[in-house]
Amino acid sequence: MTEETTLTGQAPPPVRDWSTPDLDGTEFDPVLAGLMREGPLTRIRLPFGEGWAWLATRHDDVKLITNDPRFSRTEVTHRQVTRMAPNFAPRPGSLAWADQPDHNRLRKPVAGAFTVSAMKRLRPRAQALLDALVDGVVQDGPPADLVERVLEPFPLCVVSEVMGVPAADRGQVHAWTREIISTNGVEAAGRAKDGLYGWITQAVRARAASPAEDVYSMLGTAVARGEIREEEAVGLAGPLQIGGEAVTHNCGQMLYLLLTRPELMERMRARPEARGPVLDELFRWIPHRSSVGLARIALEDVEIAGHRIAAGEPVYVSYLAANRDPAVFPDPDRIDPDRDPNPHVAFGNGPHFCTGTVLARLQTELLIDTLLDRLPGLRLAVPPEQVLWRHRTMIRGPRTLPVTW
Repeated sequence: MTEETTLTGQAPPPVRDWSTPDLDGTEFDPVLAGLMREGPLTRIRLPFGEGWAWLATRHDDVKLITNDPRFSRTEVTHRQVTRMAPNFAPRPGSLAWADQPDHNRLRKPVAGAFTVSAMKRLRPRAQALLDALVDGVVQDGPPADLVERVLEPFPLCVVSEVMGVPAADRGQVHAWTREIISTNGVEAAGRAKDGLYGWITQAVRARAASPAEDVYSMLGTAVARGEIREEEAVGLAGPLQIGGEAVTHNCGQMLYLLLTRPELMERMRARPEARGPVLDELFRWIPHRSSVGLARIALEDVEIAGHRIAAGEPVYVSYLAANRDPAVFPDPDRIDPDRDPNPHVAFGNGPHFCTGTVLARLQTELLIDTLLDRLPGLRLAVPPEQVLWRHRTMIRGPRTLPVTW
């Protein structure tokens, strides 16, 4: 990479090492906050991979980069870019690494499983699954760990219903997905990926003639019709299967905020019909992940925020930072239940907008509504500082959430 001057003739920003700290609670990453103060476009070096990359943190720039074909995800698969994850083995068919028009071709076979109408059909079944879990909590009485009893098993069950994972296999599938999103090391993550993708391969093969509407059946029949290759079907399914982990930890953060900020809990209880905008504000505000996600490569020279990103240079965007851009969100560090408009990018932007957004929203609404309505006296069973948080992971959230009522 070249040490080019900026378009204004200034030297490029220094390269900052970003070794993600283990943060407790809902604290915003201080390293990211420092990078945001440094400027809208900075340079970073992450713990794994090679070299450095640009980082865009301003809302407008993040939206531009994520929706501009001059920045390629596919190109990243051909090199070792600086990255957060220890394991880097992109699979053919993964939506995450596809550029257009391949991205639309791969997304098409499973799009029907994640539409608004599909989620309306799923809602009664999802509510029944959740009611059974909460029934068990109520029957056993307080105290209870909401993560163990509800927040982990519910998204696992719902995603497994949508994907078509048999009940007998769900425990093993969950163990694999949990290891994959950890940052425990290359070997452990590699073994988990091999296990999960091997299982997915067998599931897709077994359903080549299945008339069912689960995702593995949709993929099996798409392969049989020649619309996508088997390896593409497998690469497509993995991230969808892993997606349930995000709901667990995002909802854990939201509930922690409600349980530690009485004014927020009071607002949710006093106006149950208006919970949607509050949840949107929490989606904007929570630091749902550590560091950054996946890089893109500039296919040609591009000017961003007064800098020239040269062809071949890697670029990251931070949705967390974009959601705290004061130019778009006045007083961005404050949780404002009445924030309007609220154009947050918690679910991404552009072609790589999260496939499971409608499913994630459904599960979040059901979890928050059901727990608040069924447990009217819900409160933490320990002081806030005694809540344990997940460390060495890409997706942040409480490891335990002990409550009473």
